[in-house]
Amino acid sequence: MRTLVIEPLSKEAFAPFGDVIETDGSDHFMINNGSTMRFHRLAEVETATPDDKAIISIFRAEALSMPLTVCMLERHPLGSQAFIPLLGNPFLIVVAPLGDAPESELVRAFVSNGRQGINYHRGVWHHPVLTIEKRDDFLVVDRSGTGNNCDEHFFEEDQKLILAHQ
Repeated sequence: MRTLVIEPLSKEAFAPFGDVIETDGSDHFMINNGSTMRFHRLAEVETATPDDKAIISIFRAEALSMPLTVCMLERHPLGSQAFIPLLGNPFLIVVAPLGDAPESELVRAFVSNGRQGINYHRGVWHHPVLTIEKRDDFLVVDRSGTGNNCDEHFFEEDQKLILAHQ
């Protein structure tokens, strides 16, 4: 099994998979008579059909034991999915490029700094939310509508990956 190297999350490194939602290095302008800085359009919500709706939810996640064997990844073919940490805690992100199935040799792992959120582009393979803290809350923006919007891929035994976080 290959052990994933956890990379710091950056806009450039994460670009093939989606958007990093953060203020650092992002364009902005002043609004509200100069009292508020607006960091505009940090990510776009993607939906597949005109009847789809963008929705906002909160996910409360429990930490998984480390090291973690990555056995599966999922994707959402009909809409993007954004995770924004509400409590300021770093979290882990495991992703693979677009394709019919994720290729284990192309899987990458990132760690956010706790002030960064992420927006998975439509169809990007990813692991379900991975909190580092015992319990953590995330604001989630994704798609609601008809049709199956979650595909799961389970790796063969020799394709599974190890994720270790200190």
